[in-house]
Amino acid sequence: MENPSAPTPLTPLVRNGAARRREFPVCEKKAFLAHAGVSPLPRRVTEAMRCYLDAAARDDQESTLPERIVGETRQLAGKLIGASAEEIAFVGSTSMGLAMVATGLAWQSGDNLVCYRDDYPANVYPWVDLERRGVRVRFVEPKQYGNVTVEDLEPIVDDRTRLVALASTHFVSGWRLDVDRIGQFLKREGILFCLDGIQSFGALQTTVRHADFAAADAHKWLLGPLGVAIFYVRHEHFGKLHPPLVGWRNAVCPDYIAEEKLTFWPDARRYEPGSLNLVGLVGLHAALKMILELGIDVIEQRVLRLAKQVVSEAQRRGFEVLGPELDNKWMSGIVSLLSKHHDIERLHAKLVQANVITSLRRRRDGVRCLRVSAHFYNREEEIERLMMWT
Repeated sequence: MENPSAPTPLTPLVRNGAARRREFPVCEKKAFLAHAGVSPLPRRVTEAMRCYLDAAARDDQESTLPERIVGETRQLAGKLIGASAEEIAFVGSTSMGLAMVATGLAWQSGDNLVCYRDDYPANVYPWVDLERRGVRVRFVEPKQYGNVTVEDLEPIVDDRTRLVALASTHFVSGWRLDVDRIGQFLKREGILFCLDGIQSFGALQTTVRHADFAAADAHKWLLGPLGVAIFYVRHEHFGKLHPPLVGWRNAVCPDYIAEEKLTFWPDARRYEPGSLNLVGLVGLHAALKMILELGIDVIEQRVLRLAKQVVSEAQRRGFEVLGPELDNKWMSGIVSLLSKHHDIERLHAKLVQANVITSLRRRRDGVRCLRVSAHFYNREEEIERLMMWT
């Protein structure tokens, strides 16, 4: 159990106001509590990108990038999620990574897959699109909104189920998926498991040891820039997942000369068809270094502690918590609040005017909620500032 008074690598960034404002400039004017959306960039990330861009203004963009950066970023990403560097590719977004899985597998007419209709559309639409190829899409219906369990999956999978695609954390309810238990269950059933990790990578300890594919953009909890994402493919599936996009970069072409036979790289570079987003990779490299230096275990403790404070304070003020309540082990950094006594849209607008940044989200039934998603550098008094306006 976390000892709130025990010093951790986060202590200077949380307790020292000047250090916090320097590392996270957004803190100068705002209480930013919307990391499940698009995060502001830490200073070290913007400085790394600026340094690269300054060099790129004086030479070609590739030669100014230190050769080690791309390889190091693969290693850092792999270390964060429990994968090897050879299993990490870089793509433009979570959506692209998930779509590459959907289009790269050799589906047969009559196959089926399972996903959750109320996941973020990036983890629904690529699978629904497969219906035109004769693949049947089955939607899991969890007993609790956003909380998919093995028990929910058991009655819906069968011997024609090729893949199950789920999110590591539900983007509205905040329920955290039991990734390991579900992955182990699917492996026993001979079913592939694709994970949308964007709402947990960088905030919660999440490994892919029981997943076959995963994708996560940098711009949320990873505190990196838009337009660059981690794409994980288990090594044993390189032959099973054909690169759906083919270009000069993901196949061997010595001296930029096309060979008669198409030969893909023996690692995850086979899923990178063209030039990489180098400035994005520089930013992701800096963000991953920061997260790993601080420790994802320490970050998770801090994120959950702040989430518990939100739940406790909100319930005391009469709000209903949409997802897991206090001390539930499947809590995440996302807390969504409902209220019969508040106009949620008006409350959200009032918070924006007060420079308290949250997110406004809506369930399928039309009910709106206030989503709060604090990261490790947020302070308890920022949660108190949020609650002052409720």
